[in-house]
Amino acid sequence: MSASIDSETLKQYLADSPPTIVPLAIKPHFEALTDKEKLYAHHISIACFAGTRIVLRQVSPESEHIYDFIVALHKHSKGDYAALAKEAGLSQEEIDAYLDYAAQFLGNNGNYKSFGDSKFVPRLEPRQLKALATVSKEALGLYDKFKDAIYAGNDVGKLHLGYPGAGHVSTYYPDSPNITKEEIAGVSDFLESKGLLPENTRVRKTGDGFEVLIASALDSPSSEQRDLKESEWSLDDGKKVKLVFGDYSKEMSTIAYHIEEAKKYAANDHETEMMEEYSKSFRTGSLQAFKKSQMAWVQDKGPEVESDIGFIETYRDPHGIRGEWEGFVAMVNKERTRAFGKLVETAPKYIPLLPWKKEFEKDKFLSPDFTSLEVLTFAGSGIPAGINIPNYDDIRQNFGFKNVSLGNILSAKAPNESIPFIKEKDLATYQKYRDPAFEVQVGLHELLGHGCGKLLQETSPGVFNFDEENPPISPLSGKPITTWYKPGQTWGSTFGTIAASYEECRAECVAMALSCEFPILQLFGFGDGTPNSLDSEAGDVLFTAYLQMARAGIAALEFWDPKSRKWGQAHMQARFSILRTFLNAGVEFCQLEWEQEDLSDLTIRLERDRILDLGRPAVDAYLQKLHIYKATADVKAATRMYDEITDVEPFYENMVRPAVLRKKTPRKVFVQANTVVDEGGKVALREYEANAKGMIQSCVEREYV
Repeated sequence: MSASIDSETLKQYLADSPPTIVPLAIKPHFEALTDKEKLYAHHISIACFAGTRIVLRQVSPESEHIYDFIVALHKHSKGDYAALAKEAGLSQEEIDAYLDYAAQFLGNNGNYKSFGDSKFVPRLEPRQLKALATVSKEALGLYDKFKDAIYAGNDVGKLHLGYPGAGHVSTYYPDSPNITKEEIAGVSDFLESKGLLPENTRVRKTGDGFEVLIASALDSPSSEQRDLKESEWSLDDGKKVKLVFGDYSKEMSTIAYHIEEAKKYAANDHETEMMEEYSKSFRTGSLQAFKKSQMAWVQDKGPEVESDIGFIETYRDPHGIRGEWEGFVAMVNKERTRAFGKLVETAPKYIPLLPWKKEFEKDKFLSPDFTSLEVLTFAGSGIPAGINIPNYDDIRQNFGFKNVSLGNILSAKAPNESIPFIKEKDLATYQKYRDPAFEVQVGLHELLGHGCGKLLQETSPGVFNFDEENPPISPLSGKPITTWYKPGQTWGSTFGTIAASYEECRAECVAMALSCEFPILQLFGFGDGTPNSLDSEAGDVLFTAYLQMARAGIAALEFWDPKSRKWGQAHMQARFSILRTFLNAGVEFCQLEWEQEDLSDLTIRLERDRILDLGRPAVDAYLQKLHIYKATADVKAATRMYDEITDVEPFYENMVRPAVLRKKTPRKVFVQANTVVDEGGKVALREYEANAKGMIQSCVEREYV
């Protein structure tokens, strides 16, 4: 099924002009490390970036060739783009359009947005791009491999990542354009029944069945090194399933080598064990070894150099179970970490204020490690503002998890950033308090949001983690629960494609509910903890937090695609549903307002003095459903509710979304520093200008990629 693309639709897929390029500022935090810590950080940083080609291959078939093309042109021109333009016969405007595309491409590590999963295409015409390619034999050879795929083509489905069977692009299922959603589910469910974890796999459809490609440096690990002794099976319909090791073998080998080098500079036994298990996992493809690394990682509390690396987040696999390569290295910001530490200590006091009884909550809140970090390296397709990992529920329930807030991501600002949809009278308050409000939001979201709640499970046949004779009473029905997780079922496998967005929504709602607790705002340095003090500075932070969420809900419509009628971004789908929840609380609390017919003056009216009596109860009611459906594995009710509240009705599709697209601001891309070891064996930091050339130069100098 392919639909041609009209010129109006095409506009929203053009590369940002210009993209918002900001530096990832790290120098003072890096310089404060000891020589040993710098070497530890250096080798992990290289291991992270050494997975760049993995991410490129996970995004689209053409991404790796485009990356090599950008690097080749830079080397050919020695970074002199004025001379390159002259050589190719291009104007300054045309070479700028190329540089804009290159910066956005490198900032997303591929030609689909890391936030939204939609394709972006050069503003250069094909003949102009070809003129650039002809300056060198190498560039021309690469250009020939992607010259059609870099543009929009005439198939609108291919402008979005998603199931190949639905006409979208996904290289988690390489060389398999006709693999169906049902086949993907069949293979995935079969592997789950065998106990093979999916995060480091891809699936290829073959003539007689399916190959499951496993990321590993070794292409034939021994049966002792593998998670499963067997490697080939026949399904009930006669199709074969075969495990094939050595996916990304060159990259995995480089990664494992630098992890082994980092181990020499580990600060403690937990870090040593982490590096050993990472190395095993990356060499052999064992995710059981990776899980052991995560257990050690969770127990490495408050290190000077914080990092995690692997196939972690599953947002971009349309099936929601296969992980994208990412890795980060960061330094701890001790001052900001203290505020989060107080929140961790008082968490057991605030979790009971959430709208469910103790039967739906963990028996004991596992006090997580909450750290505010300054990022040196974040390799992957995009950089979040906060992270809560590991994603394995058994580790989370038995060992705990870590929350990190990424300080230099949160605070990175482009000069003269516009803020649409905020009323003039609210703008000064919004600008003053948006950073602290977001920091409170991230802290509550990551720590209490993802950290709270219990999955009611039959953990093994006949063994339950609740009283199955007298099951808990659901607050939604007033009757005993009738559904729970069966042996072998996980939250991710049960909720499938909605899991990521649904869980983000639950965590966002926890943050919205608990930001109304003034003693929590006091922990972050706002107010004296007096309840209901809406006229105080703490009230300003609370008001800004709600306004920020409502604004994010409107802006979210950029990430909804009217052709496929699907959301391209998990957090944005969640935020739209929370905006709807605010609006459903009534016009006395929240309303969208405009006078112009085209909604060009659209603003949000949100009544500060009704947050506590109208806003929070509406959030609580929504949160209760989100939580109970998750806790009880009631995927049917959850899907019905979530699909309904995130359905984009004609008013939002035809009126609000066009207004959003007219005002959208390019998402930030970050220029990251590199580390190099000098002749004396010491690590130096190499920083780059925050522009397209600096972005390209930083990538070119990673010779190991």
